Amino acid sequence: MDAKQRKWIMIATLLYSVLILYFMFLGFGRIGASHDVDNYTFITIPDEFLKFPKMYDFRHLTLMDWVGLGNLAAFMPFGIMIPLLYGTRFFKFISIFFLSILVLETLQMLTYLGSFDINDAIQNSIGAAAGFAAYKIGFRSNKIFKNLMTTGASAVILAVGVLGLSEMADKAFFNKIESPAQGLNEMEERNGNTSVGTELHDFTIGGEKVVPHINVYTSQGKDFEKYTYALGNKETMISGYYGTKNPKDPKAGATLSWDGNEISLSEVCRPMDNEDNQPCSFEFPLNRVKELTITIEPDAMLWDVTVKRMKYWWN
Repeated sequence: MDAKQRKWIMIATLLYSVLILYFMFLGFGRIGASHDVDNYTFITIPDEFLKFPKMYDFRHLTLMDWVGLGNLAAFMPFGIMIPLLYGTRFFKFISIFFLSILVLETLQMLTYLGSFDINDAIQNSIGAAAGFAAYKIGFRSNKIFKNLMTTGASAVILAVGVLGLSEMADKAFFNKIESPAQGLNEMEERNGNTSVGTELHDFTIGGEKVVPHINVYTSQGKDFEKYTYALGNKETMISGYYGTKNPKDPKAGATLSWDGNEISLSEVCRPMDNEDNQPCSFEFPLNRVKELTITIEPDAMLWDVTVKRMKYWWN
């Protein structure tokens, strides 16, 4: 490669780097969104770095599919241009590249323009590694046009291969399964004790007799009662039944709250004007729950509430 070619590759590398930095820090409305962020998001568990679009579903890509695809494809050119300029070995290249991405992820988090996500850093590095492999395959002669064509074709084939292999590996090792259902009353409360809620008893909701089998939660005659459980920062599926003896009473209700999130069961299960008051079943996924608080107000009832942990088969 002569000096003129090297100069053009250097310019292309700098311009492409500026473009990537723009999208990482300024694109997609990041500045406006940063005004609504008041805490750092720090994801250090590499559990979704193989989440790329499915090979069979490229006609129905979601926003997150595009993000995953961009994390891979957008960083492949660095695996081609950097070794062209500096002739570096793979281990040195990928080590410096990964550390650089970690620095950028940290800056995104500190400036509230994004989050620190180790999964993104790994996906970026997989893309750069695939680009480096395409460079090694393509640049084997002195004919620059032929080398570029071979490298481009190799990059496409390698990208498809990465998507296929990641899909198989994700299914084999990173698909989460549900653990058996466990009564919420078997979980530890915040004080370290277990609580059965209210003593099991029959009651009537909308003229229908209800016979709980696992647990019952009521306000126990108070203005409200709270039950708080430690769930260990685990992905959890919660399900159960909700009902109220007086659905039109604005004071009758129940809420589930966890880590700044809240679901009002009284709103979710409130019958329409032309519907009878009946027991309502519910099931919600809760992402990485540290503490779950159930707040019960007068005339509201929760019963047979269970949780299922989402975990990998090898946990």
